[in-house]
Amino acid sequence: MPMQAAVSAPGRSPAGPAARAEGLSKIYGAGETRVVALDSVSVEFARGRFTAIMGPSGSGKSTLMHCMAGLDTVSAGSARIGERELSGLTDRQLTRLRRDSVGFVFQSFHLLPTLTALENITLPLALAGRRPDERWLETVVATVGLSARLRHRPAQLSGGQQQRVAVARALVSRPEIVFADEPTGNLDSRSGSEILGFLRESVRELGHTVVMVTHDPVAAARADRVVFLADGRITDELHAPAPEDVLERMRRFDAGARTG
Repeated sequence: MPMQAAVSAPGRSPAGPAARAEGLSKIYGAGETRVVALDSVSVEFARGRFTAIMGPSGSGKSTLMHCMAGLDTVSAGSARIGERELSGLTDRQLTRLRRDSVGFVFQSFHLLPTLTALENITLPLALAGRRPDERWLETVVATVGLSARLRHRPAQLSGGQQQRVAVARALVSRPEIVFADEPTGNLDSRSGSEILGFLRESVRELGHTVVMVTHDPVAAARADRVVFLADGRITDELHAPAPEDVLERMRRFDAGARTG
C-alpha cells in the first residue's frame, strides 16, 4: 500500500495503555429482568496495537466496546481513555472526548448521502471547527486507497469503498484509539479483507491503536492480540494468533454451551 513516509505518525505518550477497564460491570434491568452484560472486567489496550474482541453471541463483547468508547455508561468499575476516567466527565466533555480522541467504524457505514467521500471523511473536523492537516489527510486517503474516489457520493461507491470512507473518517482526526464494531459484517470476503488490511496498515504504519469486535476467526487473526469473552467475563487471550488457533478457542465456547 502506498505510504508517505515524510508524514509522521500521530503523537502519542509512551506511558500507559491507550484505554483500560478496571472492574467494569454493566447491568441492565432489575429483579427478574436483571441481566449482567459485563461482570467485573479488567483489561488494557496497548498503544499502537491491534486488538480483537471475540466471544459467543451475548458474551458482552459489543457492550465492552461501547462502555470503553463512552457510548454507554458503566454500572460499576471504571473505563478510561488514556488517563481520563469516562464516568467523571460531563456530557459536553464526553462528547468532546469522543470527537477528538476516539475514532469509530461500525458495521453500517453511517455516511451522509448528500456529501462526497471527502466531505464525509472530514466531517468530524468540520463539526469541531478544525481544518484538516492536508498532508495527514493525503496519507490516510492513500492508505485506504480512496484517492480516485473523493468526489463520489456514497450511492456511487461500492460497500467496500463506503467502508473505506468510514475507516478514513475514523483516522483523519488522529484519535488516540479507534473502535471498530464488526467492520466487515456487511461486506463480501474480498472487501472485508481489504478493510482489515487498511486497519492493520493504520496500526503498523500510522501508529494507531485499534480495538475491533468481530465474530470472524480470520478477521481476528489479523490482530496482534485476541481477547475472548464469555458470560460477561474475559476467559482467555491469544497473542500473534493464527486463524486455526482462534477457531479452536471458539469451538471450545460452542462445546461448553452444548454441555453446560
